[in-house]
Amino acid sequence: MTGVLDHIQEPSISMDDFDIELDEMELVAVAAGYHYYNSLMKQPARSLSPKGSFFMAELLSGPDDLWREMYRMDKHVFHKLSDIFRQRDMLRDTPGVVIEEQLAIFLNIVGHNERNRVIQERYQHSGETISRHFNNVLKAIKSLSCEFLQPPSLATPTEIRKSNRLYPYFEDCIGVIDGMHIPAHVPAKDQSRFRNRRGVLSQNVLVACTLDYQFIFVYPGWEGSAADSRVLKAVLSDPDQNFPKVPEGKYYLVDLGYDNMDGFMAPYEGVRYHLDEYRGANLLPRNAKELFNHRHASVSNAIRRSCNVLKERFPILKLAPQYAFHTQRDIVIAACVIHNHIRREEENDWLFHSNEVPVDESPDLDEQPDLQSPFSVPEQMASTRRDTIAATMWNDFMNKWDEW
Repeated sequence: MTGVLDHIQEPSISMDDFDIELDEMELVAVAAGYHYYNSLMKQPARSLSPKGSFFMAELLSGPDDLWREMYRMDKHVFHKLSDIFRQRDMLRDTPGVVIEEQLAIFLNIVGHNERNRVIQERYQHSGETISRHFNNVLKAIKSLSCEFLQPPSLATPTEIRKSNRLYPYFEDCIGVIDGMHIPAHVPAKDQSRFRNRRGVLSQNVLVACTLDYQFIFVYPGWEGSAADSRVLKAVLSDPDQNFPKVPEGKYYLVDLGYDNMDGFMAPYEGVRYHLDEYRGANLLPRNAKELFNHRHASVSNAIRRSCNVLKERFPILKLAPQYAFHTQRDIVIAACVIHNHIRREEENDWLFHSNEVPVDESPDLDEQPDLQSPFSVPEQMASTRRDTIAATMWNDFMNKWDEW
């Protein structure tokens, strides 16, 4: 793996360059500074732009957890991503800023929702330079979306196959779909459309993920007032969105905001669903529909956890950034691409691995489906399939009672 040091030439500094009239104390101070500078430049870790960013150099040679906190990923994962950009010529070193520093600037902004002025001071570049590199990196990461957001495997997910509670009932599940609301900054004329049910301006982002927390599909930009089911129907009816075709017999799990239909299995309406509703005195399910809903929620929790990890890693998604709306949409896509990259390169990533990442069990913004039209034949078939799964699950539960 080629280091940044390979791309720059270490400056030549000698004590002859300094004014010989400096007094003894000044010479000591200069010598100390010279020694400190050389000790940083000779670190085996990668270095920086020709100007030199002492801030990033210290992080490169410092503790891993400090680097992780600043750039939201482990060092080797960071270097793998910057290598992709260099090897594919997606980004280029400039006379002032090498690719690694360009990526670091981007990650600092999205990982801490930092203002341009703060990044200027931190990396000692102009506001125009910071903005230009931010947009270049954003474009480069977005261009990786087709590669990193892939259709799911058709094999039964390991998380289901290894669970007696879930297998064989959900053996044909290939992923989970839900809407994720991201705070949005929009002009006054658009605010009524983007105000969601909680009164917050947001974009409704359709996301699909696998059970091991990788995003399959991301569709940002819908106004916060749009119902989840409406967004999904729009995606399915528009071939240009390239939603991966659901193979025959397979399906995604969806929540109460969606219709139960072929390829998309929803929980039963009017029946307790969220995991926190099955705690305390109401621990055990009382019938087949409740048991089905509880296990459906257990599997569907993968998307809530994925979205929580995404927002925890990139706090810019928790606030409405002051960017043009198309940039706000692209930031969501870029965040999901980086999320998948980290998941693939570091299974023990601290955010994925941590049990402290909060999982929101409260009802989502949109869990009231649109007014239903009379069932079509495919919808009736989907309803029958769900009933069959629920009945089998309940029968096994009543006969075994070993695990629910």
